[in-house]
Amino acid sequence: MTKAGSKGGNLRDKLDGHELDLSLSDLNEVPVKELAALPKATILDLSCNKLTALPSDFCGLTHLVKLDLSKNKLRQLPADFGRLVNLQHLDLLNNRLVTLPVSFAQLKSLKWLDLKDNPLDPVLAKVAGDCLDEKQCKQCANKVLQHMKAVQVDQERERQRRLEIDREAEKKWEAKQRAKEAQERELRKREKAEEKERRRKEYDALKAAKREQEKKPKKEANQAPKSKSGSRPRKPPPRKHTRSWAVLRLLLLLLLLCVAGGLVACRVTELQQQPLCTSVNTIYDSALRGLRSHDILRWVLQTDSQQ
Repeated sequence: MTKAGSKGGNLRDKLDGHELDLSLSDLNEVPVKELAALPKATILDLSCNKLTALPSDFCGLTHLVKLDLSKNKLRQLPADFGRLVNLQHLDLLNNRLVTLPVSFAQLKSLKWLDLKDNPLDPVLAKVAGDCLDEKQCKQCANKVLQHMKAVQVDQERERQRRLEIDREAEKKWEAKQRAKEAQERELRKREKAEEKERRRKEYDALKAAKREQEKKPKKEANQAPKSKSGSRPRKPPPRKHTRSWAVLRLLLLLLLLCVAGGLVACRVTELQQQPLCTSVNTIYDSALRGLRSHDILRWVLQTDSQQ
């Protein structure tokens, strides 16, 4: 068995016949490599060293069977203190411990424990008892282990409960997100449909306006007079006006025939001696002289005479 320790503040480690003596006013000043030199130590006495904390690698001394940390200033033990699974005897007398790490429940080999003179949590202090003799210290080890196992179970149950709450919250959040995304998709779909309907209405309105514009020129073209070349001849006036013009032309023709007949009668027949015919002949002769005074008319009359 390897034993290391000193009540006066010195650590003595006898390995292979060599003695290692370290001054330990504070174990935190000891390099980790010095602790690594004690991997198989089974008994370690670190009492009366004014320790306030243990190094992180301390729990690597898994071969420890007996550990004395009494009369120090430890406020807490390392969180993985439960790695010392072979520990059977633990002296924590006169420190400043309030609670023990949950991993303490893993010290299944622990048979002896002293927690006197620590400001323990009331529940833990009641469980630990007085530890005034060997029997009470053994009972303390058993009861504290049972208590820490219950604490561990409670903490695990609480952890599971929180995980379940977190999972439920995450599920609710995911469901809410899915609902939100579905609502957004529906909104986008509705907006797209409304935009499509709006564009269709605009297109129909433009198409209707275009048809109206195409109808207007046709109406105006039908109403306006066709004056361009190549346009259709105007429709003849109603028959009533045509008959009136025919009657008027007939009357004019009859009047001309009457005048011509009277003129011929006054020029050829014996009536030329009559006063009326004399006047007619005088007017006719004056008209002929006036016309003959113009060269063109004279030429026309000559041409007519020759014919």
